[in-house]
Amino acid sequence: MSTTSRITATALAAAVGVSGLAACGGSGGSGSAADAKTVRLVSHDSFFASKSVLAAFEKESGYKIKLLPGGDAGKAVNQAILSKGNPQGDVFFGIDNTLLSRGLKEDLFSPYEAKGLDSVPAALQLDKDEHRVTPLDYGDICVNYDRAYFTQHKIAPPKTFDDLIKPAYKNLLVTENSATSSPGLAFQLGTIAKYGASGWQGYWKKLKANGVEVVDGWEQAYNDRFSGSAGGKGKGDKPLVVSYASSPPAEVIGKKPAPKEAPTGVATGTCFRQIEFGGLLKGARNEKGGKALLDFLLSRKFQEDEPLQMFVNPARKDAKVPELFTKYGAKIDKPATLAPATITQNREQWIKQWSSLVLK
Repeated sequence: MSTTSRITATALAAAVGVSGLAACGGSGGSGSAADAKTVRLVSHDSFFASKSVLAAFEKESGYKIKLLPGGDAGKAVNQAILSKGNPQGDVFFGIDNTLLSRGLKEDLFSPYEAKGLDSVPAALQLDKDEHRVTPLDYGDICVNYDRAYFTQHKIAPPKTFDDLIKPAYKNLLVTENSATSSPGLAFQLGTIAKYGASGWQGYWKKLKANGVEVVDGWEQAYNDRFSGSAGGKGKGDKPLVVSYASSPPAEVIGKKPAPKEAPTGVATGTCFRQIEFGGLLKGARNEKGGKALLDFLLSRKFQEDEPLQMFVNPARKDAKVPELFTKYGAKIDKPATLAPATITQNREQWIKQWSSLVLK
């Protein structure tokens, strides 16, 4: 998702009139009246929700929300680990299946079974026995391409991992750092799922030789470097980027008349399934408010708001998904996956191997 995750860009959200919560700095002293009325949500930089939806939660619950963005998902998780026991906030949004085992091993979360969990498919509930985290959305990490570039240069866009190492796509791809970005790590895991534990490093040697560029996080890759980002901070020169299967709808919102297809496409043979979770941070100052916020994040009101705010699929199977999201997003029937236990056992070693191979 998200989207993580999800596909969620500040520039894209601003372009369609979406307003996220204002970022806030440190909070008041522990145990204050303000703390009791405020619930703090730690997230990656790409968390967004409609003002009306957030206002409804605040009105119904009596809590004010403070958003504490922590960079890309990998950086946000690292910061949560460094501050565990005395967390920056009450709830964490955006830890995904590539990083989940690390967060659980570090004992970041207090168990809580959120309301509405019975509407979430079992396949998304990776901690269903202990409920330390709650699945909130999912999406597929895939290479996206700028249709105009490939039409202009009369080159067929890539479809698979194998295509990306062909000479026709030399110096065209930008991806995210596996050590700091969840989409970057998911893309690496996709190549491991494809080529196996004995073949993925050889693939990355070829990808490096073919001129892949690596940046810290999704925001930089998509908004700064990708040529197909309409909401980008600067017009990039890379027509291929690691993003989401649900990225194309973000490029269509607000366009009149609505185009037949999005200006960006998805290389459907390069996808890895990502699931994002939220959890009550252990040691939260406002545990009661944190539980209320988790319930809200899994409510249909929030879940149905997610697709066009964060461009991810809602975790609830009964949440309605907007037609624009389904029309322009790519449906991935068979994304690459790896068992959580396999990721847990190998993730740190794989990241170190990737960093040594690609960044040096």
